[in-house]
Amino acid sequence: MRHRNSGVKLGRTSSHRKAMFQNLTNSLIEHELIKTTVPKAKELRRVAEPLITLAKNDTVANRRLAFARTRSAATVGKLFTVLGPRYKERNGGYLRVLKAGFRAGDAAPMAYVELVDREVNASAE
Repeated sequence: MRHRNSGVKLGRTSSHRKAMFQNLTNSLIEHELIKTTVPKAKELRRVAEPLITLAKNDTVANRRLAFARTRSAATVGKLFTVLGPRYKERNGGYLRVLKAGFRAGDAAPMAYVELVDREVNASAE
């Protein structure tokens, strides 16, 4: 029985999944717009949105928690200096998932994940 087991496995081991979402989160925070598959995009919201909520309150403890989840000093810096203040008045819903057709090689459904109030000149990876 899989009672209370939320989340999608995506055909990966738990360590692979953790590393993949850590990398996706770092890319999203750095570029503010990334392209990935729809299931990964939907699951990425569960990882990235709590980090932005954490960044709204800039304390040493919160910075350490964010670093423990991202393992990137540059990501933590941008989270707390740029994104935290930007979303101070917004109560959740920091990410937008836009469908982007199908990938040519395997017809996987693709999606763009972007930060809601991002600057327009940020480009896709």
